[in-house]
Amino acid sequence: MLIEGLYEILDFKYEAQEVTASVKLNKEHHIFEGHFPGHPVLPGVCVIQMIKELTEKAINRKLLLNVASNVKFMAVINPEKNDTIDFTIDLTETEEGVKVKNTVRFEDTLALKLSATFINKA
Repeated sequence: MLIEGLYEILDFKYEAQEVTASVKLNKEHHIFEGHFPGHPVLPGVCVIQMIKELTEKAINRKLLLNVASNVKFMAVINPEKNDTIDFTIDLTETEEGVKVKNTVRFEDTLALKLSATFINKA
């Protein structure tokens, strides 16, 4: 885990090329002190890192983000209000790498949509 202590995995399933996972955010993590004091927001780059780490867990390989072709942040994730977030990641392995289509939700709110390609880390 790149950002130690930011989250813990509550539930993880990888079946038929799809990852479903729930993670609990640590609202006391120091990253929220700077992003933003008094109004914590989970940085988008951290969400993308979490997607990468969940994908790595599913295929048991280290990856690097190669292309993010579609990234849409739809809602702010505030760890004080919504400390549990759910990921759905559709994986397709190709010659170019691992293609993912992902959604991130809290409760009934869509927070992020992402399409990306990861390559194997050398």
